[in-house]
Amino acid sequence: MSDLPRFPEDSTPPSFSGEPPRPAVPNTITVAFWAFVASTVIGIVAALLLFGQKDDLVDAARRTNPNLSQDALNQAANIALIVAVVIAVIIALLYLLFAVKLRAGRNWARIVLTVLTALQVLSLITGNGGTWLSYLSALAAVIGVVFSFLGDSNAYIAAGKQVRR
Repeated sequence: MSDLPRFPEDSTPPSFSGEPPRPAVPNTITVAFWAFVASTVIGIVAALLLFGQKDDLVDAARRTNPNLSQDALNQAANIALIVAVVIAVIIALLYLLFAVKLRAGRNWARIVLTVLTALQVLSLITGNGGTWLSYLSALAAVIGVVFSFLGDSNAYIAAGKQVRR
């Protein structure tokens, strides 16, 4: 067994297919990954907290549609909440996929996450404001974007491009 080649712990051994070894994931990418995960989890929590605002939705619907019965208003609020949570879960799953691809060194994922974060921040700035959770989620995403563009992250993504060529 002593004849086997030894590799530093922070690198991956070369594959037997002749490909160069994949570079180790730098701390900056790891921080970016976990920041995007945190942003996603916070977003899901915020979506689930919408169920606590059902009465507000019913009241708003009653003001715009005074002729509807209480049952119809409750049903409309339930449907709106379920649709909102389903959309939030789909977006969260895509966001997590992009974060995993970023961790794998994919530049396209970094660009997609940057655009989504910019849209998230723009929505908070131009909208009617948001909850403290939406601001916290946006902050985590901005931290993820910043860390994904630091020097070590850039080098990792550039090295990943070389490995795939």
